[in-house]
Amino acid sequence: MFERIRNIKYVLVLFAVVIAIGSLLTSNYLISDLEKEETNRMEVWAEAMRSLNTADENTDLNLVLKVINGNHTIPVIVVDKDGKALSSRNIVKKFSSDEDSIPYLSALAKVYKADGRAIRIDLPQEYDPNDYISICYDESLMLKRLAIYPYIQLGVVVLFVLIAIFALFSAMRAEQNKVWVGLSKETAHQLGTPISSLIAWHEVLKETYPEDVLLPEMEKDIKRLERIAERFSKIGSIPEPKPEDVIEVLERVVTYMDKRTSSKVLITTHFPDEPVIVSLISSLFEWVAENLCKNAVDAMGGTGAIDLFVDEDDKFVYVEVKDTGKGIPKSNFNSVFKPGFTTKERGWGLGLSLAKRIVEEYHKGKIYVKDSELGVGTTFRIELPKDSSVV
Repeated sequence: MFERIRNIKYVLVLFAVVIAIGSLLTSNYLISDLEKEETNRMEVWAEAMRSLNTADENTDLNLVLKVINGNHTIPVIVVDKDGKALSSRNIVKKFSSDEDSIPYLSALAKVYKADGRAIRIDLPQEYDPNDYISICYDESLMLKRLAIYPYIQLGVVVLFVLIAIFALFSAMRAEQNKVWVGLSKETAHQLGTPISSLIAWHEVLKETYPEDVLLPEMEKDIKRLERIAERFSKIGSIPEPKPEDVIEVLERVVTYMDKRTSSKVLITTHFPDEPVIVSLISSLFEWVAENLCKNAVDAMGGTGAIDLFVDEDDKFVYVEVKDTGKGIPKSNFNSVFKPGFTTKERGWGLGLSLAKRIVEEYHKGKIYVKDSELGVGTTFRIELPKDSSVV
């Protein structure tokens, strides 16, 4: 499932990139054509201005004036050879009087000229052979809007892809939650009947062989099975955390692991002398700690050391499980918590995913790989928020 989600995400991102590139290329092509069209229009406009300045009493100005007055979109400023604004068209003036507008228009025309958008018109030589005016112009509002349109479209596409990915992950997560709940309830239900039978048979054996030394050990295993069934039933429900001593919970885990691991695995605890109280669903949190310890034993190949640390500050309780195993590559720090991810030859890749769910959803905490070095070992850290009501 993880691979499928990742592939769909890549397809959506690729789809967005293709749309963005296609949109940018198409828009740039259209903008280039419009720029050429506007440049041609301004050359015609400049020619009309030249005709207007060289006209005599016999010149028909109807066509010239029609061309000049026909420009309703392209901002134009006419300046003299000294750069002083003489007239303007389609410019939004920021001042009430024409005299106040002249410095502003002159400065604006200078900007247009610096961008290469200016056409020189030489005046009739009878006035001054060196006299001329310049037609300075800017891109039309439509062209400017068209220039930013691809980026707006790109933003919309990116937003669409993000929403699609979020919806996809939400749907997958909802589906995954249903699987977790269904699997948990069914497992708890299936375990219930044989456990009840074992309890009954244990009572019969106690009455028949009251002195048998194996019966206490059998009773411990039955209680262990009851606790496992309880864990599964709580995964499928919404249990309420209660104030618990996290040290006491972890000591139960250490006792359980000591009896079921090789003597070549040394488990050492580094706990404060005083109880550390935090809101816990103890049976589920035991499951998390056991899972981390079992993973540590597997990573060490049955030989090495596991250290458990507990610390606290004003806001959080910190639990760390450190091993001397083979380590985890940094690129897999987040992947190890995803369903289906495993480096074992046998395994479903659900243990750490379930641990993350228990810590984050049921305890509102965090679990992550604090540090790891290949061939040296790994440290997992759990952060549990303190309940202000717990003393």
